[in-house]
Amino acid sequence: MITTDSRPTLLFADPESQALYGATYDAALENLLGTNTVPFGEIDARSGLMNPAVGMVRAGGGYEQPWTRDATINSWNATSLLAPALAANTLWAVVEKDAEGNLRVQQDSQQWDQVVWTVGAWHHYLVTGDRDFLRSAYEVVTTTLALREQATVFGADPRYGLFTGPSFFNDGVSGFPLPTADGSESLGSESTSYPDVVSGMYLSTNALYYAAYTRAAEMADALGRPADGHRSKAAAIKQAINEHFWNPRTGSYNYELTADGTPGIYQEGTGLAFALLFGIADDAQASALISNAQRMPWGMPDTYPHWDRYSGAEPGRHNAIVWPLVQGLWAKGLAEHGEVEGFATETRLLAELVRNSGGFWEIYDGNTGAVEGGYQGATGVLRRRWDSEPDQTWSATAYIDMMHTGLFGMRFDDRGLTFAPSLPAGWGDVTLSGLRYRDAGLTVTLRGTGAVIRGFELDGSPQSGVPASLQGDHTIEITLGG
Repeated sequence: MITTDSRPTLLFADPESQALYGATYDAALENLLGTNTVPFGEIDARSGLMNPAVGMVRAGGGYEQPWTRDATINSWNATSLLAPALAANTLWAVVEKDAEGNLRVQQDSQQWDQVVWTVGAWHHYLVTGDRDFLRSAYEVVTTTLALREQATVFGADPRYGLFTGPSFFNDGVSGFPLPTADGSESLGSESTSYPDVVSGMYLSTNALYYAAYTRAAEMADALGRPADGHRSKAAAIKQAINEHFWNPRTGSYNYELTADGTPGIYQEGTGLAFALLFGIADDAQASALISNAQRMPWGMPDTYPHWDRYSGAEPGRHNAIVWPLVQGLWAKGLAEHGEVEGFATETRLLAELVRNSGGFWEIYDGNTGAVEGGYQGATGVLRRRWDSEPDQTWSATAYIDMMHTGLFGMRFDDRGLTFAPSLPAGWGDVTLSGLRYRDAGLTVTLRGTGAVIRGFELDGSPQSGVPASLQGDHTIEITLGG
């Protein structure tokens, strides 16, 4: 048996906005809570913490199981708020026990992405207030961070104070410039087959290590435990990122630092988004990187520009091509920095991609908007054109997050839920009803336009947010101007 929570309703007063943004939201909910909510098998129950009555969220139509990064992103984007038990099960599905019975993130072939789990776990606690979950999650986090600190592969490079290994979700070699001596992809599609990638350091991965140590310290604080040096480690990585990746000439962060200290002056969409979201960039850096970001006609690309071995006619699977996952993280970062116009553009493009293609696909051509899986694997006649998989869950949750975190500006902390909306001009007033937050049911209406709150009323009384202790059904009206 699989259970999910009730689905909210999003209603725009403007018919055109409803036809595009409202309809896409409904489709995204069905993708997450219908199509991609599945039973879990024996292999997924290694943590011993899963509830068999709930199921889990798979990665998508082409991927029958979750793995660490998509389980985390989908919970962070949407599932923890919409279906907390489902999110917890999905997060536990990528956790296992070591020989001594300690909980840790699964030790698969892509160890470099383990620490992203910490971000989703902390967010899940803030949304739900589930302290039992937090206690077990903190064990997972501390065990996993210790493993990564001790690792000889995908571990720390003390010369730079950074962690090695591929960038966040770029498990394919197409995400990396000239990774081999012969300038081809002769060792196959896996990025971990290439020594230059394994020993390199990348913006997104190190941003996630900074976030993981920061969240670990916050978990320790919430549990009343010593922080075990998490904050000092976070501060050291933040300093190293700004020392080795920030490029004052381009006004942005570089993508890559090779083992010999050579900078890769390229752009990585998720890396820039994480720099905004985790506070790695200060205000001046954030403003500069937003202004200088290179985008494609259909949105923020994965990496940019085209490597020499790819082109507009044959884009790399992890190169100058649009993943809705990246669009969503970038839009989240823009909204959190008050960039309403940029947020509106990225959100509109994703909604149009979904409408035009008839679903939430994994990858799209950044120039044409066509469904496109990209090229990867080898050069010349052996180069493989990959499929773009259908019903990709993190494409759907990216859009849900655009509505929740972007449009409505939901922000969660230990005290409760606050709002920092971004309502673009021309979208019209909008209401989100049937939203569950802990023990409360909320109906939230935005009126006006912009990102400046002129009035906030909870059940008709001026307030500043929703306390975590709120129970029962309530209405919120937010008036925006400017």
